[in-house]
Amino acid sequence: MKSKVQKWGNSLGVRIPNSMAKEIGLKEGMSVKFYIEDGAIVIRPAECDLETLLSQITPENLHEEIVVEGPVGREVW
Repeated sequence: MKSKVQKWGNSLGVRIPNSMAKEIGLKEGMSVKFYIEDGAIVIRPAECDLETLLSQITPENLHEEIVVEGPVGREVW
């Protein structure tokens, strides 16, 4: 698949086709990491640590506690 490099401010940008973004679970607003490997630019979803994930919890996206009716496998309660 081909795309065109465009100028965005002082940087260059490339649009990622929706089908490719969906394939790797990439969504708008997600952090990514990119690096050069064997002469190619590689883009991957950024890995988050627990502190980063917890900092993104807001009253709007906080869900209620989930009640589980006992073990469903070999869990120890």
